[in-house]
Amino acid sequence: MTLTPAPRRSRLWIWLPAILLATVAGILAGRHVFSPKPAADHAVETFFQAKLPDPNGASLDLAALRGKTLVVNFWAPWCGPCVEEMPELTALHREYAGKPVEFVGIGIDSPSNIQQFLKKVPVDYPLAVAGFTGTELVRNFGNSAGGLPYTVIISPDGAVQFRKLGRVTADELRAALPKT
Repeated sequence: MTLTPAPRRSRLWIWLPAILLATVAGILAGRHVFSPKPAADHAVETFFQAKLPDPNGASLDLAALRGKTLVVNFWAPWCGPCVEEMPELTALHREYAGKPVEFVGIGIDSPSNIQQFLKKVPVDYPLAVAGFTGTELVRNFGNSAGGLPYTVIISPDGAVQFRKLGRVTADELRAALPKT
């Protein structure tokens, strides 16, 4: 009985391209799933269409902020880096008062938790309460993990010109904001 290696080699040549194709597809899928995604064109429009309550329950119409440079900070009272950056954001909001720059904080928590937080940490720029569904807004802006804090700057023409996951500093924002 003689063994012939030819059939095994031909099977190898059939499977090798399939394995190579599956590997390449896996790498591309991994990059797509795990890499930060740029904000989709609809993210800004979706944001401006939202009407969210402020911590006291009054409606905050985000469309009223359209046409200005807008600093949007997604945060939560239970997020340590979020709490650390709030005083600096408040000071920067005061620094830009009277300029065509607006700040808004989007709280990812319940109204009662945000109200309790504001008793300890005063914030003088507008805040909206998005609850835990606010993470969908965060994801729309390219933060696929939904991590906090997350800050974006939207230009007057609606383009996202800055985004940062993690604690943002006043110097980083000053560098990205228009020099007015």
